[in-house]
Amino acid sequence: MSILALWQPIVLSAVLVFFVSAIVWMAMPWHKTDFKKTLNEEEGIRAALKNLSPGAYLVPHCIEPEEFKKPESQQKFIDGPVAYITVQEKGLPKMGHRLLKIFIFYLFIGGLCAYLVRHFAPPDASYLQIFQLTGTVAWAAHGLAYVQESIWFARPWSTTAKNIFDALIYALITGGVFGWLV
Repeated sequence: MSILALWQPIVLSAVLVFFVSAIVWMAMPWHKTDFKKTLNEEEGIRAALKNLSPGAYLVPHCIEPEEFKKPESQQKFIDGPVAYITVQEKGLPKMGHRLLKIFIFYLFIGGLCAYLVRHFAPPDASYLQIFQLTGTVAWAAHGLAYVQESIWFARPWSTTAKNIFDALIYALITGGVFGWLV
């Protein structure tokens, strides 16, 4: 069986995950606390960041090991704040290209699941076998990278837990679609 023969579960799982993720992010309450408001400092922070071009920033910026050994550099970390800042392009958020990119990502995860089904599932695999294989892969693909964000970049563990829960929902959908259509 070729991967192209599995186009239906690839596309249908991507479409369903796309719509469910929209519901999760727009209608469900659990992501409303992912980002905190700065305490009466928003305008000052906006003014300080105004001229930064889009990109990722580290404050204090200390990349080289020799620089980190300097007492004045270490003191900056002790005094704080220590921040990882992501600056986006100015203007109202443009959702079209982001929605397209996330849909392509969901198609990629479906393609990855199809690849693994093609290579590792027996020809007479049951619904449950296909569900387990593709659901596990989809869960890992959708969710596990968030753990690194919490470990290295101080993303709150509560946010990571919510994202991993979302990933489980998406994995159940993906596994169910593949189990049904393969």
